[in-house]
Amino acid sequence: MRVFVTGASGHLGSAVVPELLEAGHQVVGLARSDTSAAALTAAGAEVHRGDLDELDGLTAAAAAADGVIHLAFKHDAMFAGDFDGAVAADLRAVDALGNALAGTGKPLVGTSGTALYAFAGLKGSLTEADVLDAGPRIEAENAVIALAERGIRSSVVRLTPTVHSPLDHNGFIPTFISIARSKGFSAYVGDGDNRWPAVHTLDAARLYRLALESAPAGSRLHAVHDEGITFRRIAECIGRGLNLPVAGIAPTEAEAHFGFLSAHAQADNPSSSTLTRDLLGWTPVRPGLIADLGQGHYFAAPATTAG
Repeated sequence: MRVFVTGASGHLGSAVVPELLEAGHQVVGLARSDTSAAALTAAGAEVHRGDLDELDGLTAAAAAADGVIHLAFKHDAMFAGDFDGAVAADLRAVDALGNALAGTGKPLVGTSGTALYAFAGLKGSLTEADVLDAGPRIEAENAVIALAERGIRSSVVRLTPTVHSPLDHNGFIPTFISIARSKGFSAYVGDGDNRWPAVHTLDAARLYRLALESAPAGSRLHAVHDEGITFRRIAECIGRGLNLPVAGIAPTEAEAHFGFLSAHAQADNPSSSTLTRDLLGWTPVRPGLIADLGQGHYFAAPATTAG
């Protein structure tokens, strides 16, 4: 297939692009900058210059492809405080991509997140069958699924809060490491028993390829390996990696300590991928989060900000 990939030079895209190429697909990657374009060219992909705001360009690139993987999201706008603007841009991009593929039967794989459901108050272990009518980024997930009614083999991959690997330089784990360095200790909130699911970048990339190739129309998929690691255990691994003490803090101290990640540090988001594994034969084979933290690459250099 000739596959158009948005977010192709980002953390996950840098794994999805080679995964597709190694499977014999051609890749056209969306690139906003010369640096991103050069990285895609070096990887063996073609380049489509533009961004999520250039809707005509997205439509043209999708129409010229045999399938689309939509990874891009305006994280820079989100972390600058314009989350609503980033969410709206994502929904417009989904609409533009869907308009290009309507009636073709071609695949479109979108991206969502398991943590969205924890923030919406869903209790218990999240499964692929759990859905919400509305919510931040939920509208875009539902819009992708609804494209199945327009003759598109659409599916959505829900990513865990942390997609970890040596490719992860700006995500939640590097940011928590940076916070621990700056505060002088690694913290968890309360008893730290809230749970985070996790997946290795390369396992997630393989799931995107499988979704592109064979996911039935209207599929919600979970890129989940570790179903629920306590945040206290994550904090302990960070403390060990930095040789810093580990301590619990009160919920009233969370915002001062974690800043904009306060809610994430307290989120309880156990999630299952049983239905995804059964549907696509996907089995994670890379290290889990705790083993990955033990390999040391996250602690080799000062971490940066999430993005």
